[in-house]
Amino acid sequence: MNESRRGRPARLPREARRRQLLETALSVFSCNGYHGSSMDDIADAAQVSKPVLYQHFPGKRELYLALVDFYLHELSTGLVAALRASEVNRRRVESMLDVYFGFVEANPEAHRLVFESDLLADPEVSERFENFHLAVAEAIARVLGPNAGLSHPHAVLVSRSLTGMAQTAAMHWIRNPATGGRAEAQRQIFRLAWGGISVIDEDWE
Repeated sequence: MNESRRGRPARLPREARRRQLLETALSVFSCNGYHGSSMDDIADAAQVSKPVLYQHFPGKRELYLALVDFYLHELSTGLVAALRASEVNRRRVESMLDVYFGFVEANPEAHRLVFESDLLADPEVSERFENFHLAVAEAIARVLGPNAGLSHPHAVLVSRSLTGMAQTAAMHWIRNPATGGRAEAQRQIFRLAWGGISVIDEDWE
């Protein structure tokens, strides 16, 4: 009798199983927090044995870090793609805001894991976040700096401030329904972001 006939999930290819375990772990961590979750909880929720879970992830910490890596990479890829999709800075800023707001709207559990984790103070976790923020800020700075006459360090500083504002605004919006619809929320944050960037451009011109 195969696994599905015994009421267990059918055997999946390795990458598909890994993705299923990550999705299940995201749900468990999101509900219980990292410290309130166990490998037993994740194995039970995924309907796999603990040995199967340990074949993919040696422990809870490694599983959590794999989740952080996955979603930071997804968000970073989206932001860099938005940056490269246009030669017009105004449109680039609009697109990057759209990526941030889209991420928190489409992935409510993931955004809580990425931005509101109870492990953010952990050095290994905080290093991942700092690397993510720096990589995105560097990508923006390479476009913003030459256009605005900024030195590279100042361009990185401005870019990091821009992404921090976008992230904070998107999180505030998703937690506060009174803020209104996504389009209007993005429009207001774009006015603030572009207003500052356009001043830099004007000063250089």
